[in-house]
Amino acid sequence: MRNAKILPRMPRWRRAHALRAAQVLDEVVDSQAGSLPRLPEDLRRRHADHLAELVLLAQAYRHYAAGWITRQELEHCGRVAVQRLEGDCCVPLVQLADGE
Repeated sequence: MRNAKILPRMPRWRRAHALRAAQVLDEVVDSQAGSLPRLPEDLRRRHADHLAELVLLAQAYRHYAAGWITRQELEHCGRVAVQRLEGDCCVPLVQLADGE
């Protein structure tokens, strides 16, 4: 069995900040999820993938607030999320605005 890492106690303000960040991400996802059915299939898939990425990031913030991951691990999750959101799979906003 793997030994669990003992993390130092986190200040309350940091825990509250992490939980608030997770809540904001959840609110963004909730507000955007309703638009999925109105999108064309290819855009719907991309949009759903982006929302899923935000859900994973919110979960990482909750894990950090619970003391299950370190701040460095949270930062890594954030960098990975940004890389995935900025990846080649994304349609540029100009293209979406022009209806292409």
